[in-house]
Parts: sequence; structure tokens; C-alpha cells
Amino acid sequence: MTTGFDPDEAQIAAVARGDAAATQSLVARKLPRVLSLARRLLNDAAEAEDVAQEALLRLWKQAPLWVPGRARVDTWLHKVAVNLCYDRLRRRRDTIDHTEIELADPSANPTRRLDQQQMSQTVESALATLPERQRVAIVLCYYQELSNIEAAALMEISVEALESLLSRGRRQLKATLSEARGDLIGGSASSGRPVLKVIQGNKI
Repeated sequence: MTTGFDPDEAQIAAVARGDAAATQSLVARKLPRVLSLARRLLNDAAEAEDVAQEALLRLWKQAPLWVPGRARVDTWLHKVAVNLCYDRLRRRRDTIDHTEIELADPSANPTRRLDQQQMSQTVESALATLPERQRVAIVLCYYQELSNIEAAALMEISVEALESLLSRGRRQLKATLSEARGDLIGGSASSGRPVLKVIQGNKI
């Protein structure tokens, strides 16, 4: 099965030839996205860094064996990262510290930034309460911006099954965040807007 045009194919070929600059460029481009994925699935910055490093190391090792058209580099890398996260989640079923969501709002004053940080943590906390597969589906589709087809293929489920996970995940997130929404509606403008921004920005 071919995957169509893959913008990373030329670069992975260069990595396979031992091109150090191509390797550095590939790592620089892929690391933030893989790290973001792992942080949201694991809620542990240190573990996320380990997963991202391992996933990129596996990509580097895989480069000489890469068969063009068999899979997209991004899809392959996401799958490796998700599986590494699954492995770690299976090893620990306890819950985790909450990491921060970076919100781009340079104009925010300290009070507003604190509000944003608190709401980001609220969303991250709500995300962490989801069953594992619902969380993976939400992260892949809403944070990593994969299509439903790509996310379903990565999770090795049908698109219908993925949509069911997304639907259940969204319902649970809305329920968990309902109190925050209530605070937003009844709260001050300074505290309300960041809440909407976080929730709507994540398409929840």
C-alpha cells in the first residue's frame, strides 16, 4: 500500500546516507511534535523527553532500511512514540504531575498568565482522567492534528472506532470541564477569556 507524497522522504534518504546536517535538521523538525505528543500522553516531562529521544533514535536507525511509499515518516514516528508511551503507561498506572500547556499570549499580564496557566493545568488534568485510548485519540487528532484516517491507522483501529473514542473522550472532557466553564461564564473578563481560549483552542 502506497502512502502518496511524503515530504520527509528525501530527508530520510539523506539521513540514511549519513548526512549529518540532514539528521540534525530532521531531529530539529520532529522533536517538538514528538515531545508534545509524549508529554500529553504521559504527563511527565522527563519521561516524555526519554520517549522522544528513543523515538528519534529508532527513526535514525530505521533510515537505512526505509522503503519509500510503505509509510509516511510522520506516521511511522508517531506510531513508535505512541507505542513507547503505551509501554510506559502500562508500567505505571498511577497518576502524574500535570505539565503546562504553552499559550501564546505575550500581551497577558502576570495575573492573566497565572489564570492561563491554571486553566491549562485544568485542561491537562481533565485530559489525564480519560481512559488511555480516548486520550490517545484526542491527542492525535486535536493536538497533533492528524486526520481521523491517519490516527485510526496509527492506533490500528477503524475510523468508526476512532470516532467513537473521540466522541466519548469529548463528552467526558466537557463534563470534567463543566465547572471551569461555569467559572468562565460567571467569572471576570480577566479570568474568563483564557478559559475559553484554552477550551476552544483545543476543540473540546
